[in-house]
Amino acid sequence: MRFFTCSLIDIILALAPAVAWAPQSAHVQQGSRQPLEVQRQVYLMGTRATLATYSIDRKSGLQQLEFFIEILEKTEQELSTWRPDSVLSQLNRQPVAVPFALNASACRLFRDIFFWHQETGSLFDPAIGSLIQAWRLHEGGNLPTAEVLEEARGRAGMRYLDFAPSLCQIVRRRETTMDPGAFGKGEALDRVFNYTLRHRSGPWLIDLGGQVMVYGLPPKMASWKVDLAHPLKRRRSALAVHLTSGSVATSGGSERDLQVSGQHVSHIVDPRSGRPVKFKGSVAVWHPSAVVADILSTALYIMGPEDGLAWAEARGLSVCFFVAEDGRAGDVRVRVRASPDFARRFF
Repeated sequence: MRFFTCSLIDIILALAPAVAWAPQSAHVQQGSRQPLEVQRQVYLMGTRATLATYSIDRKSGLQQLEFFIEILEKTEQELSTWRPDSVLSQLNRQPVAVPFALNASACRLFRDIFFWHQETGSLFDPAIGSLIQAWRLHEGGNLPTAEVLEEARGRAGMRYLDFAPSLCQIVRRRETTMDPGAFGKGEALDRVFNYTLRHRSGPWLIDLGGQVMVYGLPPKMASWKVDLAHPLKRRRSALAVHLTSGSVATSGGSERDLQVSGQHVSHIVDPRSGRPVKFKGSVAVWHPSAVVADILSTALYIMGPEDGLAWAEARGLSVCFFVAEDGRAGDVRVRVRASPDFARRFF
């Protein structure tokens, strides 16, 4: 297996904001009329979203971004577990053994969810709402007792959900609950992308709190430049990549991990043990599909660098781990370990 390993200082020339992006010049001739760059920032899906596009005038650009925001908001309404009328909330309340009918978009999404659950050896498992609640990861954190954790594990896991794709139905066999944290943003971005294909929208970039997707290229530019966050200092850059298509999703603990009674608690739970993952680093995944990138970044974070890189290379996936290591005089170094496909695409 061939992994590409180097010190962070060999790649990064300067520190930059973690979510910074900019078009990359292609050095082509300038036209007589340059489209305008138009941006919007909104708060949705639990994070600050940045949307950018290019248009012949500001009004048209803002109108396009407004369509995109409506798609993102509609996806959030469908998948949010904070809304009692969402698809996931209704599924989580559905009586055991009673089939639950999915709408067309949710049915398609669950096909992806069940496929990648199986493909990752069950490490991608969004049916862990009971574990998230036991650790109170959305409520400031908690250290559950052994009894509480064992009870939560008994209700966690996709193994307690039966999915019939031809009928678009799901049956719960236990009081298990779904959480959209590992797929919701990606699904929202893919829905914007599909809308774009149908309506021939102009080029755009959307950053959903660290997961970025692009479509098309900025005028007279070769790519969108995106800075991936440092695994320990989210406002700093670990690696700059140049995107021409697809989505990059990053999983790490620099923003959402918790400190509870002096203990570090990761916001990502290993479904095998029911405990937060103990990985000091982050992982970035590029994929044409945003929901797949979202799913895989979580699963690979749980796998860790060694197993994760081997698994990714066997499938030709674009994956990059940022591994924090203790250096001399107490400083922290970050090693960049990329799969061959990621290295070919971005280095």
